[in-house]
Amino acid sequence: MTQTREYGRSRLVRLAATATAGAALLAACSTTSGGDDADASGASGDVTAAGTYPIESLDPHGAQGASTGTQLAGQQIFSRLVKPDPDGTLKGDLATAWKPDKAVTAWTFTLRDGVTFSDGSPLDADDVVASFQRMISLNGPNAGNFPGSTMKKTSATEVVLSSPAPDASVPGKLGTFYVIPSGVGKDDSAYFNHPVGSGPFTVDAFTPGESLVLVPNKQYAGNKPAPRRVTVRNIPELSARMTALRTGEVDILWGIPDDQLASLKGEKNLTVRTVPSSAEFTMWFNSSTPALKDAEVRKAIWQAVDFKTIIDKLYPETGRAADAPVTGVVLGHVPQPPVAYDAAAARSALTDAGFDFSKKLRLQFANAEFRPFIQAVVSDLQKIGVKADPLEKEQATFTEDLIALKWDINFQQLATPSYDAASNLGRLYTCEANRNGYCNKQLDALLASAGATADKQKRTDLYGRASAIIWRDAVGMYPMSVSIAYAWNSGLKGFTPDASGLPDFATVGTGGS
Repeated sequence: MTQTREYGRSRLVRLAATATAGAALLAACSTTSGGDDADASGASGDVTAAGTYPIESLDPHGAQGASTGTQLAGQQIFSRLVKPDPDGTLKGDLATAWKPDKAVTAWTFTLRDGVTFSDGSPLDADDVVASFQRMISLNGPNAGNFPGSTMKKTSATEVVLSSPAPDASVPGKLGTFYVIPSGVGKDDSAYFNHPVGSGPFTVDAFTPGESLVLVPNKQYAGNKPAPRRVTVRNIPELSARMTALRTGEVDILWGIPDDQLASLKGEKNLTVRTVPSSAEFTMWFNSSTPALKDAEVRKAIWQAVDFKTIIDKLYPETGRAADAPVTGVVLGHVPQPPVAYDAAAARSALTDAGFDFSKKLRLQFANAEFRPFIQAVVSDLQKIGVKADPLEKEQATFTEDLIALKWDINFQQLATPSYDAASNLGRLYTCEANRNGYCNKQLDALLASAGATADKQKRTDLYGRASAIIWRDAVGMYPMSVSIAYAWNSGLKGFTPDASGLPDFATVGTGGS
C-alpha cells in the first residue's frame, strides 16, 4: 500500500504542474462511464473476443510479462517505443525516430511530444526510463532481451538505450517493452487492477484468468477506438468457444484447430482467415547427450520422421513445412534445402554410427494440444527402432527442465515476437546460452557479426549463413511453420488478423454483439 500512495503523490505533483491535464482529470472524474458518451463519440457497440490463453496479469514487466495473455492486454492499455504492424514491420509508437551509433551499442529514441496517460498527466522520458529500469529490476522474461543494458534520459523527449555489446535488434525487442507511469513499485499488484496507461484503451474491469473489459482511453493520442467496450474472455473448452462464436456471444476467435475450420468457413455470418506467424515447431536435440553428440545421428533421426504426412493430416490449414530455423515473416529468414523423409536411409545411418537402439530418448513437451503431433513423431521413430518416451510436463516444470537440459529432444512452438532472428538465433544458439548443448565458434562469430550491423541485408545474409550451420548440423528438427487461424463476425469492419496472435482491437471500425 505504501508504494501505491507514493505513486499517487508523485502523480498529483505532475498533474498540478499542468492546468490542462488537471482540468481533463476533473472532467473525467465528474463524468459517468455510461454508454451515452461513448455513443456520442462515435462508438458503435460492444466487441467480445476469446483468445487462446487466459490473461493472468496486467503487469507487462513481471513474471507473466512474456505470456500471450499479458502481451495481448499490454498492447491495448500501454504504449511502446516501437511496435510491429500485423505483418511484423516496425513503426513508431511513442518514438518518432530511432537510430544507432556507429558501434550499434547505443540507440537514441526521439519521443512523441504531447502524449498523456489516461489520467491526463504527461508522459515523458522519465516514465520511459523508469519503466525500463523496473522491467530490468523485476528480471522477468522480457528483461532477458536486454542483458547488461541501461537506459538514460538525455532530454524530456529523448532517451538512449546502451548495450554492453553491439545489438542491431534493439528496436524489434522493444516490441515487448511497455511504458507505465514512473513511481509504480516493483510489487504494486493493486495498481495493476486498474492501471494507468497511454494505449487506446483503459481497464473497466479485470478478473485474472477470466475476463478483461476495456473501454476507450479518452486521452489516447492516436485514432480513438470505435467500439464502446471490448471484452476479452477466457473460455477454456474449445467446444464452448466455438458455440459462443456461432451464436454471436463472441465476435472474434483465434487459435482455431484445423479440424474446426471447414465448418466455420460454411457459416455465412463469419469471416475466416489464416495468417503466417513468427511461430515454428522446433524440436531441439540435446547435443550434450552422448547418444546425440554426433551430427550424423541427429540428421538421421530427423530423416526418420515423415513430417510432411504428419502436417498434412494434423495441420492442413495452419501448417506448412518449415524451410529454416525461423519463419518467413522474421528478418533473417533464408530458406535451406529440405530434409527428405527416408526411413531406410535413417536406420542405416544410425546403425553405421553405432547408435544404441536399446536406450530411450526423453522427448519433453508441454500443452495437451501438441499430443497428437508428438505421438505421430514417436510412432515414426519406432518404425526404425528408435525408442522415444513422450514426457508431457506442466509449463513450470517444462521450463525448468528445458534450461537444465533434462531432456534428449525438446519440443516447443517457438515464436519470434521481435520479428528479428537476433531474439531467436542470436539469443538461443550461442555457446554461452547453452540452451541445447550445441556449441560452434563459427556460428557464434556469425551471430555476433549479425548483431553488430544495422544493415538489414547484411544481417539477413549473416543469419542465412548461421541458419545453414544450424540446419546442416541438425541442432534440432524444424518441421513446421505455423499459421494462426482467425474467425470473426462479418459485421466487424477494420479487424486485421495479426501474425503474432495479438490482434489490435483499436482498429475495429464497427461493433459486434
